[in-house]
Amino acid sequence: MAKDFTRLENVLKNFIKDGRNPGCGVAIFQNDEVLFESYAGYANIEEKKPVTRDSIFRQASTTKLFTYAILGMLYEEGKFLFSDPLYEYLPEWRNTQKYIRDSNNAVRAVPVDHPITIRNAVAMMCGLPYCMFPNPNATDPTLAAMSRQMAKLMEEKGQHPTLRDEVRVMAEVPVMFEPGTHWQYGFGSEITGALVETWTGKPLREVFKERIIEPLGLTRTATYITDDIRDFVVTQYRKTKEGELIALGPEGDSAYDPAVHPAGARVNLLSSPHDFAIFMQMLANGGTYKGERYLAEGTVNMLHENQLSDEIIPDFTNDYLAGYGYGLGFRTLMTQKYGHNGRLGCFGWTGGAGTWAEADPVDKLSIVYMHNMMPNDELYHHHRVRTAAYGCLLGD
Repeated sequence: MAKDFTRLENVLKNFIKDGRNPGCGVAIFQNDEVLFESYAGYANIEEKKPVTRDSIFRQASTTKLFTYAILGMLYEEGKFLFSDPLYEYLPEWRNTQKYIRDSNNAVRAVPVDHPITIRNAVAMMCGLPYCMFPNPNATDPTLAAMSRQMAKLMEEKGQHPTLRDEVRVMAEVPVMFEPGTHWQYGFGSEITGALVETWTGKPLREVFKERIIEPLGLTRTATYITDDIRDFVVTQYRKTKEGELIALGPEGDSAYDPAVHPAGARVNLLSSPHDFAIFMQMLANGGTYKGERYLAEGTVNMLHENQLSDEIIPDFTNDYLAGYGYGLGFRTLMTQKYGHNGRLGCFGWTGGAGTWAEADPVDKLSIVYMHNMMPNDELYHHHRVRTAAYGCLLGD
């Protein structure tokens, strides 16, 4: 019997009716087939241009899920072990230091007790936060040091240095803690991307295309805004405290401009809910899609297995992430007691502009929701979509 998705559709409509976001979409797959798709609101409010199945959204941090899936492919090819020291492949990381406070509460740098491993980097336990741009007001000594390095790099290389250059200069920065002892979201994903580039000998965006975009037939997925997709990319909005939605101009999209953003610079993915749900469906299936195998089922399970001990989980937990642990690039549901009505083991991630993706390996489901707005109000939007979606899917 067909599922009734009326409640989920009403959630999307209410987002728009209440002025919560400019436009959004959701795609749900099961067993390689579209189970439900719905789109609401506008890709461009001023032009009254509706969001459709062809609409393309900026992915921000959900970009990393492509990187981690490819990491799994390279693991299967014998390129590395997760226990390997990072310096075996990125030699500049051989002499990592960490900041400590001495008995006088003074901050000083000392050598780490154990080198950063690939697992430490991928599981966000290497001790480096994000630093996409210099932060002159940083008070944390690691972030302040990263900001100085980024400022020097941008002065030398311009506003869009290569990913490999970023990873190289950050090797000189003392990390926040002994690797493997805490969770800190951030630069581990850039390190992971640099490793993929090292093992493949290609810019990460090319590896995305060769290993995921083209094989899965993702026609509304790209890493640059080019003329052939420009009309499909939704406008990004800024939401004021008063609730007004203000369109952001094209100057904010320099990271998607091939004329100024070199092929080797950090990758920012663009995709549609439909396309991204295909990718997540492949993972939900244990590495297969439409009869083709991309990853072994055991590798997919490994990627979303929780890596955080009971002592480290508090570093990861907040109202938005409650109930999840963190694996090798994917969060994974460990308990439903905080309000998740899906299956234990559901896994995925979130993007800063409003994207959300989750795969259910039990019922072979993928659910992807997207809007493009800052701040993204992710707790309000994503948990309502999640709750309504699983209520429709698992309610019979």
